[in-house]
Amino acid sequence: MAEIVYMPKLSDTMTEGVVAAWNKKVGDAVKSGEVLAEIETDKATMEFESFFDGVLLHIGVEVGKSAPVNTVLAIIGQAGEDVTSLLSSSPEPVASVKEAEKPSAQPNPVAPAASPVTEKSTSQVVTPAASSSNGRIFASPLAKKLAEVKGIDIGFVSGTGDGGRITKRDVDHYTPYTPAERTFTAAPVGQESFTDEPISQMRKTIARRLSESKFTAPHFYLTLDINMDNAIAARKSLNSIDGVKVSFNDMVIKSVAHALKQHPTVNSAWLGDVIRRNQHVHIGVAVAVDEGLLVPVIRFADSKGLTQISSEVRDYAQRAKDKKLQPSDWEGNTFTISNLGMFGVEAFTAIVNPPDSCILAVGGIKEVPVVKNGQVVPGNVMKVTLSCDHRVVDGASGAAFLQTFKYYMENPVSMLL
Repeated sequence: MAEIVYMPKLSDTMTEGVVAAWNKKVGDAVKSGEVLAEIETDKATMEFESFFDGVLLHIGVEVGKSAPVNTVLAIIGQAGEDVTSLLSSSPEPVASVKEAEKPSAQPNPVAPAASPVTEKSTSQVVTPAASSSNGRIFASPLAKKLAEVKGIDIGFVSGTGDGGRITKRDVDHYTPYTPAERTFTAAPVGQESFTDEPISQMRKTIARRLSESKFTAPHFYLTLDINMDNAIAARKSLNSIDGVKVSFNDMVIKSVAHALKQHPTVNSAWLGDVIRRNQHVHIGVAVAVDEGLLVPVIRFADSKGLTQISSEVRDYAQRAKDKKLQPSDWEGNTFTISNLGMFGVEAFTAIVNPPDSCILAVGGIKEVPVVKNGQVVPGNVMKVTLSCDHRVVDGASGAAFLQTFKYYMENPVSMLL
């Protein structure tokens, strides 16, 4: 009756996964559809649901450990079943039943050589929550969500669950300390200190893919100033409509989509033996998360209105923050936009996101003196930089695309036609 649960392949490029957390322990009842574990892939940390009903009889990969795809992750069956023969018949290398079913010892945190700094003498010490070797805090998804709603830094909540895991009950009973009650540690002046953090699967993939792109694809860059006065006025008018909330980034996506339809060379990919000219427009929008960067895709962006684009982008951003994105959400882009304007960045260059041939780096809007009708007047300007793979896109093609994009941004009514 027992069923083997294998390490799943949760993305097209995933070769191994890291168990970020187990939501069940050996002996616990498991229902189909319940979150069994949190798996860190090369793209994101995702909740992995059980496909079976039964009891968790065996854990094959401990928290913080990595294992190849199709390695035995767990075994679910009836209480008391002997899984030794099932494990011995599995071709994947797995730990012995006894070793896997032993409660793993949690490492004792080693305090750095430091002097306590307090505002008053107190016996209360803020103990950081238990975390894995990659710095991930052990907490149930419900506890994380509740802490976010209550505005609690979950790093200060002590976990009473298995292995120090933070539960909803811990968040419910958490009482914040006043600044004077907290005990902090600080390194002595003049003493060198550092912390080595293991590289996450996502960061490894970002490093590999972007290094390949940067050192394989011959990049060149084109920068253009966009007059945003009309875009500002159009956005203000749109957002005055009840229920409408459009951002400048939404307008950028829509303008890019229109421009790509007119410049298919920029909407292409280098595939080694062929150059793929995409007739469809799937725009990847870079979203920063704690572990790195995700690029969810707005599909057929040229056929969608601003409000629909806005809704999709906000949904993707929230699901990325909640680690709810699925592989289908970030695959298939034909062009990518990276916007750092909201962080006050005026201009920057981005690395082409394979297999795209171009990526648009969008800076912030800045009020500067501009010349209009021979007069110097205040104006609002946004800098954009197009990074191009010279194997696919030439300078003239990239410049023509930017001119079309500039037209739509400076005449936003035209993108609504």
